[in-house]
Amino acid sequence: MDVFFDTAPYSPGKDEKGALLSRRLFELTRRHYERCEPYRNIIDGLGFDLEKAGTYYDLPFLPVSLFKQLDLTSVPKEEIFKTMTSSGTTGQAVSRIYLDRETANLQQKALSKIVSSFLGASRLPMLIIDCPSVVKDRTMFSARGAGILGFSFFGTSRAYALHDDMSLDMESITDFFEKFGGRRVLLFGFTFMVWQHFVHEIEKLDIKPDLSQGILIHGGGWKKLAADAVSPAVFKKRLYETCGIREVHDYYGMVEQTGAIYMECEEGHLHASVYSDVITRDFHDFSVCGFGETGIIEVVSALPASYPGHALLTEDEGVVLGEDDCPCGRQGKYFKIQGRLKNAEIRGCSDTYAAGL
Repeated sequence: MDVFFDTAPYSPGKDEKGALLSRRLFELTRRHYERCEPYRNIIDGLGFDLEKAGTYYDLPFLPVSLFKQLDLTSVPKEEIFKTMTSSGTTGQAVSRIYLDRETANLQQKALSKIVSSFLGASRLPMLIIDCPSVVKDRTMFSARGAGILGFSFFGTSRAYALHDDMSLDMESITDFFEKFGGRRVLLFGFTFMVWQHFVHEIEKLDIKPDLSQGILIHGGGWKKLAADAVSPAVFKKRLYETCGIREVHDYYGMVEQTGAIYMECEEGHLHASVYSDVITRDFHDFSVCGFGETGIIEVVSALPASYPGHALLTEDEGVVLGEDDCPCGRQGKYFKIQGRLKNAEIRGCSDTYAAGL
């Protein structure tokens, strides 16, 4: 993996990245085939022969929902030191992702490289739009807690904006604004929570904190906001009107492939880094869609060493817009998510919280 971390996350072009990813993903396929019996049974059942595969496009992918039905791990139990869970509404099964130290370290390194390319090398004062209780259990993390902990690496003087009942912690917020207002700061939160519990509540108070030099990174589902006719443009406009934030980056990611997130660039496009890729597949035969064609999103990641999560078919649909030619200057594929597949379960920490948890 050193070759990945020696490479800037958005620098390699199509051919170089394709060769790097194919080599690593073939290696992971062999590893999980040898060490994870359920995965081996699936591969054998498909009649897949890795020796006949040309690139990672040819690798079999698992439906992401399989992690809700099976315990999939490629390391001995004694090597598992952290378990990640997806968010789920009451009574709904959750994914369980088992991490050894190798995989957790790879995830943090990749996340650091990706986010630092947007934030710069310096850590920033950080306001977390959530409550501190979410990250109390360091051995069992929900997607929400994992996201907070992962992004906290980029912050100093970390403060939480919410109490456990999701009301504004005005003492914490006021103290943060007094210390860092007008300076470059980092805000992090999940999309619906930023909208519902920060933007709306700050507006009610009729105050306008100076976060004009701030940068907000947010992620999670748009389902609830879309239902309320809140587009990304409206979201960003209201943030600017509320507290002056101009720099806002959404990201796409999932607990099943932590670390390999897809950040939104200045042009409003989500980008695949050197550690991952996105493929859109036809709804009927799973063939690869062309640029501009809507399909089911498949995500591949070079990071999952402790479980077979390196090639996953998601429950999202989207479109790949292009590759190596985004006006922002970053190499790699850029794309947009168009929504959930029909009949797919609600998932994602932001949507799950909006559903009533």
